[in-house]
Amino acid sequence: MKFPPLPVLPETLAADAARYKAVCSMLRSEELYRTAFSTIDLTTLNPTDTVSHVAAFTQKVNSFVRDYPGIAPVAAICVYPNMASVVREHLAVEGVQIAAVAGGFPSSMTFPALKAEEARQAVIDGAGEIDIVLPLWAFLEENYDYCLREIRTIRQAIGEAHLKVILESGILGDPEKIWRASLLSLEAGADFIKTSTGKMAVSATPEAAIIMCHALKYWEASHGEKKGFKPAGGISTAAEALVYMTIVEDILGCDWLNNRLFRIGASRLANDLLEKITGHSTLYF
Repeated sequence: MKFPPLPVLPETLAADAARYKAVCSMLRSEELYRTAFSTIDLTTLNPTDTVSHVAAFTQKVNSFVRDYPGIAPVAAICVYPNMASVVREHLAVEGVQIAAVAGGFPSSMTFPALKAEEARQAVIDGAGEIDIVLPLWAFLEENYDYCLREIRTIRQAIGEAHLKVILESGILGDPEKIWRASLLSLEAGADFIKTSTGKMAVSATPEAAIIMCHALKYWEASHGEKKGFKPAGGISTAAEALVYMTIVEDILGCDWLNNRLFRIGASRLANDLLEKITGHSTLYF
């Protein structure tokens, strides 16, 4: 696979990220907080996630629309694939999606056929969105054809469900690798590109977001398609969320600031945003 040149200078990324942070440090907008809340993928991905825990987690989303009638709910509930059916059974809020991680999450270190089957079964069990991890073991050796084939196989297995491909940008580190991983994932059929699993030492960073948004801008210009962006991992405050939203708006435009094209993968963030919106401290989620 041939890649176009990286459209940003790697040596300026830190300064660009600092500039976005400085701008956001002055922002205090209830409208932006509400938008951010409506883009959250409310996530529980723990080995201790029992059926009763996931059911109660889902019920929190159901009760939210009653307890906060003037605030749009989260975009999705994200769980392990074997819990998708539990969310489907209990979710009662129209418009909230069911997302499931799959494909050997979080390591992506298993057989391609098993990855595709796991994703397919999650869709059968109710997931409308599937989050998978780019096979880094192949990508890091520049085996791009393998990566394309694997993602396309999973894409085919899940039918009309949306596919999010996680790059683990914190592990890739190098701007050129993040750029190439973004474009490869889009070429393979990703509906969203996502920074991180949240399971590694380094997760989402503004620098990676800048590169990934430029990849989405390139994709729209060259293919006429708008694809989505999801920063995930380590985003726990409203101020941090606004940094990513500002990057998206600056590079891609305000058309991306909705839950069809932008998601935030963070659950701790929900309480902080609620506090900013309502003016009252809360541990609702």
